[in-house]
Amino acid sequence: MKVNGKPTRTIWVEAAPAGGPGAVGIIDQTRLPHHLETVTLTTLEDAAHAIKAMLVRGAPLIGATAAYGFALALHGNASDARLTAAYDTLYATRPTAVNLRWALDEMVRVLTPLDPAAREAAAWTRAGEIADEDVEICRQIGLNGLEIIKEIAARKNGAPVNILTHCNAGWLATVDWGTATSPIYHAHDAGIPVHVWVDETRPRNQGAALTAWELNNHGVPHHVIPDNTGGHLMQHGMVDMVIVGTDRTTADGDVCNKIGTYLKALAAHDNGVPFYVALPSPTIDFGLSSGFDIPIEERSGDEVSHIWGRTPSGEITTVQITPDGSPVANYAFDVTPARLVTGLVTEKGVAAANREAIAALFPERVRAAA
Repeated sequence: MKVNGKPTRTIWVEAAPAGGPGAVGIIDQTRLPHHLETVTLTTLEDAAHAIKAMLVRGAPLIGATAAYGFALALHGNASDARLTAAYDTLYATRPTAVNLRWALDEMVRVLTPLDPAAREAAAWTRAGEIADEDVEICRQIGLNGLEIIKEIAARKNGAPVNILTHCNAGWLATVDWGTATSPIYHAHDAGIPVHVWVDETRPRNQGAALTAWELNNHGVPHHVIPDNTGGHLMQHGMVDMVIVGTDRTTADGDVCNKIGTYLKALAAHDNGVPFYVALPSPTIDFGLSSGFDIPIEERSGDEVSHIWGRTPSGEITTVQITPDGSPVANYAFDVTPARLVTGLVTEKGVAAANREAIAALFPERVRAAA
């Protein structure tokens, strides 16, 4: 995707001094939308902090960052003990997104059989492949989701297809293209009129801060809405489809995504609005059946009690919006049961949200999990 007309990814390898450790560049997403700033990662600890503090976020990007974190960890010490330490440090950063574990398991699979002297170079190679693979997966998700938008557009006689999103499942959540936004970008680029209702997505406001910033940069028509507006829009026929991302989807099709997704699915079901989930196959946990067995991350109450933004003078500041002494509960994700999901948009096609349909698309992943 492009920022100020320049093709941009969320993560990239930076040149390192001869003989020095490698370096990885990222967009610091905690500074968006008001400031576009980049950060250079040079150590395992840098990568772990970037994931935990949400400088990078979104399941696919977390996985890619973890893979590069593995590569950074091995400079000067690629022993078996260092592999274990890198795995444990990175795995502890975020508990919900399955891509994190998938990427770490993949790095261990590739590196463990190698002589330690060959591991650092191999780690950089595999991390780069994981990033490139994610770009192609998201591109294919976009092409498959494009067919859904085309079908809706054909019934609208030139009127825009109104699409509701929740959280940020855009290119900022992946290496490029995004998951839920990839079909939108493909449709827009193909000349199909689309309009996006962007949930603000409290408490971290990833929709208002990130999805809106992306759509602005790409020229896609959109409106930012309060999280509670979606049901009203659906009741009045102002939403043609909902498409969201996911941090983990079970083998039976239950979807774990940003808190509030379940409520959108209920409203869509009640109003006959199709509810799609866009996901790369590494986000599917073939070892898990029920979404209610997924660990739900609980984050700091400060994310709810305080809000960050720009004042009229241009100052970026944080203010408290709750009374002193009021406790806060901050569950980061919820689970949408498979029965509420119209379809799963993957890189291999669109599947019903059930075990048989998912397994038919990804038989090799089912065998590997057995």
